[in-house]
Amino acid sequence: MADVLIIPHANRPLWGVIWMIVTGLLFVLVTAIVKFVGGGVPPAESAFLRYLMGSIFLIPMIRPVISAKLTKRQFALFGLRGFVHAIGVTLWFFAMTQIPIADVTAMNYMSPIYVSIGAALFLGEKLAFRRIAAIGVALIGALIILRPGFRDVSIGHIAMLFTAVLFAVSYLVAKKMSGEVSPTVVVAMLSIVVPIGLAPMAYAQWITPTLEQLGWLFLVAIFATAGHFTMTFAFRAAPLTVTQPVTFLQLVWATTLGAVMFAEPVDGGVVFGGGIIMASVSFITWRESVAKRQVKSS
Repeated sequence: MADVLIIPHANRPLWGVIWMIVTGLLFVLVTAIVKFVGGGVPPAESAFLRYLMGSIFLIPMIRPVISAKLTKRQFALFGLRGFVHAIGVTLWFFAMTQIPIADVTAMNYMSPIYVSIGAALFLGEKLAFRRIAAIGVALIGALIILRPGFRDVSIGHIAMLFTAVLFAVSYLVAKKMSGEVSPTVVVAMLSIVVPIGLAPMAYAQWITPTLEQLGWLFLVAIFATAGHFTMTFAFRAAPLTVTQPVTFLQLVWATTLGAVMFAEPVDGGVVFGGGIIMASVSFITWRESVAKRQVKSS
């Protein structure tokens, strides 16, 4: 669910870690509420209502969007990103109703891996052997989570596989557009386009929500928006090599929350596989940081 943008950072690692811990807690709260609302509201409708109610936070971003004077090409790319992200969010909401929170959290770690692959295929970035090896290790981590033939791989797991890919596509478009417009415009356009993409899917299975359900989904919008802000604070305070490994705590909290609140069994394979993926992501992040420093010093 996170919308990550690369931004300059200061050298305040402790604050970076603290802000990333807060970010993880906020996103785990988001998953808990979505799990709690469950199948009472169809996934596409839940996602639509979450973004629609979150649009109140767009008000300060309207002027930068207007001032950006976007071209037809930029509108098309933002439209593509919004459409892809809308499908990914719907699948994420659906997966939350089908599989344990820990499984959803662990499999979501695959998005940065798909981003690395996509950056090489579509943005011309080079894949060094070390990065290829890290990607291979991450895929092994995904297999440990799924363990096909040894555990039931449900439709929720399949949905999360596609979710991670779609979020990676969304990130790649954001990465490209962040070099052309401000981060505020990138985030705002996502928040504008996604509800439009979700509207037809929500209408097709519309169930009038109760006031209680609307209240919970409004909390999702608040916590998710706050999570994006605290994540931005983390990236401004410290480099990704410091903040990225902290995101593994989300899996710990998600596993604990699932066991305590929803009586979900703790699956050691999911935690182990998620840890492998997170280690691979952290290694790739560290290598990118080293490569950037070498380019600057040369």
